[in-house]
Amino acid sequence: MNRRIVITGIGWVTPLGTGIDPVWKRLLAGESGVAPTTIFDATTFPTQFSAEVKDFELKDFLNEHYDDYKHCARNAGFALAAAEMAWTNAGLNGSTGVDPEMVGVYLGGGEGPIDFDNFVAAALAGWDTERRELDSVRWAEAALERLSAVVELEQDPNCAAGHIACRFNARGPNFDTLTACAASTQAIGEAMCMIRRGDADAMITGGTHSMIHPLGVTGFNRLTTLSTRNDSCLTASRPFDRTRDGFVIGEGAGILILEEIENARRRGAPLLAEVAGYGSTADAFRVTDMHESGRGAIAAMSAALEDAGVQPADVDYISAHGTGTEENDKTETLAIRTLFGDHARTVPISSIKSMMGHLIAGAGAVELITCLLAIRDQIAPPTSNYANPDPNCDLNYVPNQASPCAIRIALSNSFGFGGQNDTLVVRAVE
Repeated sequence: MNRRIVITGIGWVTPLGTGIDPVWKRLLAGESGVAPTTIFDATTFPTQFSAEVKDFELKDFLNEHYDDYKHCARNAGFALAAAEMAWTNAGLNGSTGVDPEMVGVYLGGGEGPIDFDNFVAAALAGWDTERRELDSVRWAEAALERLSAVVELEQDPNCAAGHIACRFNARGPNFDTLTACAASTQAIGEAMCMIRRGDADAMITGGTHSMIHPLGVTGFNRLTTLSTRNDSCLTASRPFDRTRDGFVIGEGAGILILEEIENARRRGAPLLAEVAGYGSTADAFRVTDMHESGRGAIAAMSAALEDAGVQPADVDYISAHGTGTEENDKTETLAIRTLFGDHARTVPISSIKSMMGHLIAGAGAVELITCLLAIRDQIAPPTSNYANPDPNCDLNYVPNQASPCAIRIALSNSFGFGGQNDTLVVRAVE
């Protein structure tokens, strides 16, 4: 069965806001969502800034349903709000045009925020100063008193997918994948495959994550993957620039409604774009490094193009993973150059992480939404903060200013720790 899959609804919660068009306008203008961190006191950390979601209230999106989900963790709240937008955008509110048994959920959902303060307090209460070790009995007693069962449950990565299923009565397949920074791109690709083979007629898919907490930032600092430009945080995320020194951690969610095209047409749904191709590979190399030849990225892009039935020269825009790390940017550039040949020199390539930060598991979904908007408005968003050319990164990165251009087919890359490579191809509906 080879059913055509279209996107009929989109929604996002981002460091630049929540409305589709207002955020898109800010992206095209090159505005930044990066600022000093306020979620926790980061003044003693090597990186003291991030791309936080600001002024977000879940009740503004769920209205009368808010009481059912007010206990949600931050990441799940982002996903619910984005899903509410996408569901409405797809014209599904009050719809009888879809069978609940044939509506599924597939998220690239990261873990929820950790109750860090109470966790530390419990650990300190259980510390035996004389023996200089943790007394497990005292720790358990303190933890039972301080830690919340609901908060602990909300840390599970699948909670957001479960909440979405409940909210929209999606009684079909329900999955969550956490393949690091490639998670939501993989989720969208796998959701497309599920509709293709008839397991569902519609899927609520995308991703969400919030790792702006002490353990998350500490981990990435220890890996030396975060920028430490504390004196210039607005320009810290600089993908493909020679002076790049790491990514800026962000948070947020992107949700898309995927449907079989004939079912979508029957109910008069908006056809925003077609998800035409998907490729997924592993580098089978190091946990945090892409193979120096770009073999995994090349294979994922090749598979997605083949699945879509298009050639590299047919691609009009590439949404790069483009993290702003030394390793990713040069290897992704090499992979594009190798696969696309002469076309690599002219095809517009940009990384919105320069403005949005890196939303980790949520990044790919948000970036795919920008591909849809680029097709809709025939314009490529910029890569901001690009000022110093790197001989290893020598392609057209749409530096600093959006570029009007004819876009019918777009390709979106996501590469995750562990060697995960995922690529999607979307095109205008014909």
